[in-house]
Amino acid sequence: MWALTALFLLVQSSGQAATLEKPILSLHPPWTTIFKGERVTLRCDGYHPVFLELRPINTLWYLGHLLLPSHKKSIEVQTPGIYRCQTRGAPVSDPIHLSVSNDWLILQVPYAAVFEGEPLVMRCRGWYDKVVYKLHYYHEDQAVRYFHSSTNYTVLQARASDSGRYQCSGTMRIPVESAPMFSSKVAVTVQVALFAASTGALSTRSQSPRSKSLKRTGARRLPPLAASGNGALGCNSQGRASLWIRRPPPLQLHKLQPSLQVTSRSPSESPQCPDRSSPSPPSQTPP
Repeated sequence: MWALTALFLLVQSSGQAATLEKPILSLHPPWTTIFKGERVTLRCDGYHPVFLELRPINTLWYLGHLLLPSHKKSIEVQTPGIYRCQTRGAPVSDPIHLSVSNDWLILQVPYAAVFEGEPLVMRCRGWYDKVVYKLHYYHEDQAVRYFHSSTNYTVLQARASDSGRYQCSGTMRIPVESAPMFSSKVAVTVQVALFAASTGALSTRSQSPRSKSLKRTGARRLPPLAASGNGALGCNSQGRASLWIRRPPPLQLHKLQPSLQVTSRSPSESPQCPDRSSPSPPSQTPP
């Protein structure tokens, strides 16, 4: 019985692993650049089999093309390079590029992708977290923000135009105030969200012209005085006065519904329709 249960769990685990997506690799703290001597934590979130096998290797870690000896779900690193992880049966995760600096000043940007409409946060750090004074942030060599002392620069709703190379500068008291120092430039890319494109496609839809609705129903267009609200008076194919009512479009679909024909019973409110029994001379007015 135990052997059958173990075989069932093994088959089920293999079937789930065959359709797995690649794991998600995250960085804590979430900055791509650190000072020399600091350590950060990498975490690999993906499918981990519950069934214990003879050689339980749940996670594989890569630094470039080098296989790291750890098989834990999270590891601490301080070596610069490109990191990836892989869980059992799943493809390799997206990479994280970790940079290590020996400068007095560094500019830290998020490791994860930033999409349009999301906040973009940058952090200018001094060596050993010293306070940075007279702090400037630059975008493509143009100053975009000034702070008296250490403060993060935040773009509340990022746009594609916010992509580019950023840099920061400032002074530190070591022990007296130093000359202005500059960080290395860091590239930032703001990606376009997929739902924005679909929304734009929907926003380009326009309502059908009113003339197409009248042409489809066969009603004659009358002078503006004969139309009021969502209705218009006209004559049908039998020469009888009719009131054509257009339903208001729904809020989301933005389409005109088929018109409703309501026959007028009041002779005083009906338009003058031509007599179908006798021929009439052609009209000289344009349709």
